[in-house]
Amino acid sequence: MAGTHPTPADEAREAVVEAALAALDLDAKTRLLAGQDMWSLPALPAIGLKSLVMSDGPIGVRGVRWTADDPSIALPSPTALGATWDPELARRAGVLLAQEARRKGVHVLLAPTVNLHRSPLGGRHFEAYSEDPYLTGLIGAGYVTGVQSGGVGTTVKHFVANDAETDRFTVNNVVSDRALRELYLAPFEIIVENAHPWGIMTAYNSVNGTTMTEHQHLVNDVLRAEWGFDGYNVSDWMAARSTKGAVEGGLDVAMPGPQTVYGPALAQAVRDGEVAEATVDGAVRNVLRLAARVGALEGAEPAVTDLPAPVDGEALAREIARRAFVLVRNEGALPLKPGSVALIGAAARDARVLGGGSATVFPSRIVSPLDALTEALPDLTYAVGADPNTELAVADKGFTLRAICRDADGNVLGTGSAPSGQIQWMGDDLPEGVTHDTLHTIELTGTFTPRDTGPHTFGVKGVGAFTLKVAGTTYYDGLQLPADSTDPFEAFFGSPVPRAETELTAGEPVEVSLTHVFQLPADIPFKVVAFALAHQEPQRDADELIAEAVEAARDAETAVVVVATTDLVESEGFDRKDLALPGRQDDLVRAVAAANPNTVVVVNAGSPVELPWRDDVAAILLTWFPGQEGGAALADVLTGADEPGGRLPTTWGSFDAAPVTQVTPADGELPYTEDVFIGYRAWAKENRTPSYPFGHGLGYTDWTYDSVEVTGTTVKVRVRNTGDRPGREVVQLYLAPTRPEGRPERLLAGFASVEAAPGETAEATIEIPRRAFETWDEKEGTWSFVKGSYEIQAARSITDRRLTTTINV
Repeated sequence: MAGTHPTPADEAREAVVEAALAALDLDAKTRLLAGQDMWSLPALPAIGLKSLVMSDGPIGVRGVRWTADDPSIALPSPTALGATWDPELARRAGVLLAQEARRKGVHVLLAPTVNLHRSPLGGRHFEAYSEDPYLTGLIGAGYVTGVQSGGVGTTVKHFVANDAETDRFTVNNVVSDRALRELYLAPFEIIVENAHPWGIMTAYNSVNGTTMTEHQHLVNDVLRAEWGFDGYNVSDWMAARSTKGAVEGGLDVAMPGPQTVYGPALAQAVRDGEVAEATVDGAVRNVLRLAARVGALEGAEPAVTDLPAPVDGEALAREIARRAFVLVRNEGALPLKPGSVALIGAAARDARVLGGGSATVFPSRIVSPLDALTEALPDLTYAVGADPNTELAVADKGFTLRAICRDADGNVLGTGSAPSGQIQWMGDDLPEGVTHDTLHTIELTGTFTPRDTGPHTFGVKGVGAFTLKVAGTTYYDGLQLPADSTDPFEAFFGSPVPRAETELTAGEPVEVSLTHVFQLPADIPFKVVAFALAHQEPQRDADELIAEAVEAARDAETAVVVVATTDLVESEGFDRKDLALPGRQDDLVRAVAAANPNTVVVVNAGSPVELPWRDDVAAILLTWFPGQEGGAALADVLTGADEPGGRLPTTWGSFDAAPVTQVTPADGELPYTEDVFIGYRAWAKENRTPSYPFGHGLGYTDWTYDSVEVTGTTVKVRVRNTGDRPGREVVQLYLAPTRPEGRPERLLAGFASVEAAPGETAEATIEIPRRAFETWDEKEGTWSFVKGSYEIQAARSITDRRLTTTINV
């Protein structure tokens, strides 16, 4: 175990694991290494082993079913957690998620994602913390510590260099050893060392020619032998390609089932002499150790017997959100002064609280900015202004739907509730009484109550035969083919196709029905029912909407405009084409700001977007995907009840200026030609100025940096609150070698948060890790300590450096 000696409890658990292993025959062993369904491993009652259950995801625990009947707390996006710069808050998030997991019978959470923001175009960046490996590692370690303190396992993912979505199943990322060590492996190493994770998930992609589920060097030599990782290694879903390659490459579990490269195929490989049974035993040992730790193996005492105190999930979601909001500009507009406020933007009414893909959860409630600000502000008007949704979106607001499953003769087999227009039943997750063998059609049916009068568009997302009816009229009855035949997840992440347009009246409900003829997709090794009913409200003239918003803004003392991205811009499954806000939102902001100089813009996006109007508005607040309580947290911060606590975990800049934008492979390869220069390292090297630098974020008070003292590698920074209200400051330390010689000109070497009342001082004590002075020597294959002179810079952001001192090492 990395850096720790086994305790007597560890040794007792190992003894139970060894006894259980000895009692299994080859077929049972290989069965245990293969998913039995979408989310679980088989129980082995003969040795007292329960079925181990895994679940997504990073911001909430969905459980094994796609349903809103068993809601989940939805925390802010991982980028938001990264923006708190607070590993202790990440730990508290983990404690809550473990509580949610236990409630849902889940043993292992498929999180956290600690890939890096290599390029701002990465479609799944909202699900990772930062462009910096050290910040990522410490937030990730806090999160893992929290989840596992609640007796639930984690799988740190996606090992390694899964930093973009384009061709993610097949891409070969060509990365230097130095970049792997100093950047991409670093967060995993920090988490293994500091949080002792019980699991890791290997990625779809290849690194330097070897697919990650078979990467003996990185998994067996580096992760296990060098770092001392003793948890289990699970494949990303459908990532395992070969029986012998995977088991010898250190993959313990192939998910999902029931068809995998393990099970009978692995038993046969052992019998044929292709794979040593000892190799299989090693994998089984890792799975049994996990089971022992989470309390699923009889006779083994779980790693945690004393559970943490219960956590109020809604309160924590709200606290994390406001601690994550980054105030990047404030010309005196915030906190709001008393007086009338015009709230503008479709995203203020229809909050985008989480990103698309496997991170989806269904909270019991979502507080929108409009809900919370209506309650908090006495004089508020609302105008739509502009809608980020330029295409159809999954049916949601105004729809009440259920799914009716029938056999080939039209008999009802069973019914289930539908959380939205999206049906995503994986594996055995089917309504009671329904089996894949008897299922012929699924009818998604119910009512839609429009909030606007006019032509409504309905559409279909998915592949196969569909019949769409609205208000008794059949608008579509045909076969929908995939737009992209190469992506096995097309039904999950493809775009909806418009199939009906009909005039509807606000407030008058109509019957809607979408029937899908079920066919198992040939190219996916697990059973899945996935399709969606999509909808778009009447599209009013964009200029008219902007004109209405301008009128509202002109009549108010402050205008608050909420702009947002959509699932079609930021989601798992694809990368972004550019960093622009969708629709006419930029035009809206410019028009409102021209009418009212006191304009505050709230940016509801999981990762960087361009803000071309940023110098024309009075304040800009970045709220990420703020989770279910996002609106309440926004009211807290805008009114000044709380301070926005966030600092940028990633540089924000324009697409044209961004130094690393290559995410599309050529001939199956994506070379990381920038080597160790990503994020702020690259902006500095290319001498480019971003919109807002790494580490930037304003509060509601002012700070002076009084002194910096260094003793060895311990740095003490004294700061003073010179403003007129209590506040919190994130003190950042950057290390700058006097002679960089191929190294970045400065690196984040540490950080700490302090709080102080007006006029008071606080001291941050920060330990600089030895690794900050090291670089990976590719010739020797080892870390090399670079002696010499370094400047230690105490800063509010990477460009706002307040105090410096020099040390020689």
